[in-house]
Amino acid sequence: MKTLFVLIAFLLAGCVSKPDGVVPVASFDSARYLGKWYEIARMDHSFERGLSRVTADYSMRDDGGIKVVNRGYNTEKAEWKESVGKAYFVGKPDVGYLKVSFFGPFYGSYIVFDLDRDNYAYSLISGPDTSYFWLLSRTPTMDEATKKRLVAKAQALGFDTSKLIYVDQSALSR
Repeated sequence: MKTLFVLIAFLLAGCVSKPDGVVPVASFDSARYLGKWYEIARMDHSFERGLSRVTADYSMRDDGGIKVVNRGYNTEKAEWKESVGKAYFVGKPDVGYLKVSFFGPFYGSYIVFDLDRDNYAYSLISGPDTSYFWLLSRTPTMDEATKKRLVAKAQALGFDTSKLIYVDQSALSR
């Protein structure tokens, strides 16, 4: 029975580990991070498969956490898909290391490991291992030099950037 309790506790805690070498940014300002971000590139996962025009909107929750609204367009079905979740800091609120949940009590890592300190114009995000990666921007496009530099950093940290999906952020035609 004790083993079962430990297993259930582990499953409820979720996977909030960090990949080797990935260090969350310090001096993280959640108030500046709030708002809309555009997905520039990502690793493929079933929950985003086939989606373009993907955005993430972050806002404060009444309980001190962060509300997460991910939205993307499925061209094949000609419809928008939206997922609402919640995020909380794993440790101190000035470190870019959060746990996020879209499915009840199950949490996964959300690690901001690079961030434009001046304008919060871009961020690099990791999940619990190097198969989870996102490059986000405040604008639907990003200059090529910045994109290449950030992708090179991810590759140096062990992310297989040859598997990146570069997200179509073009406007829908009417």
